[in-house]
Amino acid sequence: MAKPQSNFRNMVIALLGVTLVASASLGLVYDATKAPIAKAEMDKQTNAIAAVLPAFDKLGETYKMLPADGKDSIEIFPALDANNSEVGKAVKTYTNKGFSGYIELMVGFDKQGSISGFKVLKHAETPGLGSKMDVWFSNAEKKSQNIIGLTPGSIELKVTKDGGNIDAITAATITSRAFLDAINRANATANSQYIDGSSSASKKEKHNEQEPQIQ
Repeated sequence: MAKPQSNFRNMVIALLGVTLVASASLGLVYDATKAPIAKAEMDKQTNAIAAVLPAFDKLGETYKMLPADGKDSIEIFPALDANNSEVGKAVKTYTNKGFSGYIELMVGFDKQGSISGFKVLKHAETPGLGSKMDVWFSNAEKKSQNIIGLTPGSIELKVTKDGGNIDAITAATITSRAFLDAINRANATANSQYIDGSSSASKKEKHNEQEPQIQ
């Protein structure tokens, strides 16, 4: 059998074949992992909602609202008791002001508008500094600052360096500002603009997606 000539045409054909096989393999891997990844994201979100809210029986209809100070919508999960009365709401909020950019939180509010809990969902802050926001702002670390139980509007949710009442994470003021920015965005949008189950139609959007958005 004659040996194929090593010329430009054969090289292109071989490279094209390798590319097609690699593309097909990547497609198969993506299809195989898409559903598990989406389920993991949904489970993470569900667990976060339960963790930040006061006691509730069920969730109402999820919807989105566009903050006055942001280009991306936040997602709101009303929490109801057995009589369908709202006992609080979980808000999936964000900020782009972190030291490394995007931070995403789930924050809960009780029916009085006080912070009932929070979970950090996504961030790329510095390990050992900004990454400590989850323990720092829940007072899980000695001498840290606890925001749970505070009512935005009744207290200035800004770091003390900016004239507020909140102690920043040691050596991570930028992350602290960003964290509070996300909390304030959640409060301003979900609690100030959403009152007794009604809101501005131009800013409220019902959300019926089955899979979470992966950013």
